[in-house]
Amino acid sequence: MSRPFSSGLTIFPEPLNMTLSITSLSTSNNILVIKSSIPRDPTQAEKVMDGEQQLNTWEGYVDWRNRPAAKGRHGGMLAASFVLVVEVLENLAYLANASNLVLYLSKFMHFSPSSSANIVTNFMGTAFLLALLGGFLSDSFFSTYLIYLISASIELVGLLILAIQAHLPSLKPPACELGNVKNPCMEADGGKAGMLFAGLYLVALGVGGIKGSLPPHGAEQFDENTPKGRKQRSSFFNYYVFSLSFGALIAVTFVVWIEDNKGWQWGFGISTASILISIPIFLLGSATYRTKIPTGSPITTIIKVVVAAMFNTCKLRNPSNAVMSMTTSPMSSSEINKEQDSQSREIAPREAPTESLKFLNNAVIDNPFYLALECTVNEVEEVKIVLRILPIFACTIMLNCCLAQLSTFSVQQAATMNTKLGSLKVPPASLPTFPVLFIMILAPTYNHIIIPFARRVTKTEMGITHLQRIGTGLFLSIVAMAVAALVEIKRKGVAAESRLINSSEPLGITFLWVALQYLFLGSADLFTLAGLMEFFFTEAPTSMRSISTALSWVSLAMGYYLSSVLVSLVNRITSSFGHHPWLFGNNLNHYHLERFYWLMCGLSVLNFLHYLVWASRYKYRPTNPDT
Repeated sequence: MSRPFSSGLTIFPEPLNMTLSITSLSTSNNILVIKSSIPRDPTQAEKVMDGEQQLNTWEGYVDWRNRPAAKGRHGGMLAASFVLVVEVLENLAYLANASNLVLYLSKFMHFSPSSSANIVTNFMGTAFLLALLGGFLSDSFFSTYLIYLISASIELVGLLILAIQAHLPSLKPPACELGNVKNPCMEADGGKAGMLFAGLYLVALGVGGIKGSLPPHGAEQFDENTPKGRKQRSSFFNYYVFSLSFGALIAVTFVVWIEDNKGWQWGFGISTASILISIPIFLLGSATYRTKIPTGSPITTIIKVVVAAMFNTCKLRNPSNAVMSMTTSPMSSSEINKEQDSQSREIAPREAPTESLKFLNNAVIDNPFYLALECTVNEVEEVKIVLRILPIFACTIMLNCCLAQLSTFSVQQAATMNTKLGSLKVPPASLPTFPVLFIMILAPTYNHIIIPFARRVTKTEMGITHLQRIGTGLFLSIVAMAVAALVEIKRKGVAAESRLINSSEPLGITFLWVALQYLFLGSADLFTLAGLMEFFFTEAPTSMRSISTALSWVSLAMGYYLSSVLVSLVNRITSSFGHHPWLFGNNLNHYHLERFYWLMCGLSVLNFLHYLVWASRYKYRPTNPDT
């Protein structure tokens, strides 16, 4: 009820359980107007604000200033576009030297052909293997954003060292003529060799860091919890391979021509300028990037789970240890009940580990023997994922071994053939442009024609799964090796008919026959590399995505190493039976290259069957955002 006031004004009683804070009084038409503020519960207000912030920000991601990444402002195709442009420049800088480095080492540093080939192989293999280091640091301690900037700076320093050495004659061995006894060629040694290898391996370290951080940085820009985001991420990996090829095309044509005709200092200079320009372009996209927050060392988690599983398995075999692991310190039954009641209110029921790789389930026990080996179910499941993708990784090494033939025997085959296209004479070293061009044509065709058609036919989001795509690449590598063997049989047949077996004259057969194997191997590379990178990124735990994606580059390095091992083994085995080694000598017409290609084809078939076994047993991770 209202109560009369002495002045004739009327006020209303304050509601119960409400605190009024009168801030001002005024009268209007005999009504007392009370302006008040009613404070809310601060805890509830903070919860509402936190909820609104979570809805508007990407959980687990920050911007370049280490602030929460905002939805609608950070990430997306625009941010990934900067990564694609940077990759063109980075791969140009790397391949411009790697593709023609053998010539520089033998002609200007006076290393022997075999030593030059070994130096290049070690350089390229080390660069790709160091991608693991870049991925590990991106996942563990730094972000992909910082690792790229650090790695690009390191590569820039290495290229500057090489450019300075190529420019100044005093930093190279003196010029000489091959076979001139009076002026013998002196191999680079001492400080000159030290400067050369310092530059090369700084470049390798930088390339490894970039390969391990740049692809996952681009892939992180998409929302994996929506079909649109997953489709855009798949397109990103296709165009990432396109960017690799675009940079390679410029490197093996324009830059190689500059190195051969204008001087190596210009070639190293172009590479230096390319990587230098890539850094500000990458920084231009800083305002659009969302960067995953590092979550600690994934290798530590893997080691802890494996060691805990082994240790607990051994301990639990002892009945007394098994009983002790399930008991607690002595206390009364009432104390136990109270403790259990409090724990049940505070801790949610623990999820049981999956049935696959049951051995690792032993890492999770109620009372671990050592607290340092205490593992959660989530940690065990993450390690299981990593172990399941390793067989897929191993099956791709043979494909990359086949790809290694593009830069070795295939080039030598073309060098013995007619390399004219009309009035234009194509240098055999430019043959890598064929697979590069094929990939640049196939990448957009695959993304805009093949995949949409497959989605309509299969009525699935992906159209073609990652494992189907990788398997297609492995099958194409089998076809490529069979085609290479048939082409070599035809080439040697022409040489025999023309009686040019012992001659170095060009054969009357066009080098375009060799382009057929480039077509199939280039297609295989597109299907497998893009599919493999997307597979590793998608399937790996969030805390291990960078290092898992880096496995694609490790597979490439191991494929090149395996190629060298196979050539050595074939020569050793064939010579041990009193025959001439299949792949030895200066005349390619005396080689049994067709037999080697058939061997590679057979090994690829076995590898493909092995892949089918693992691929048929693999179960993809669900696309639920909570997994």
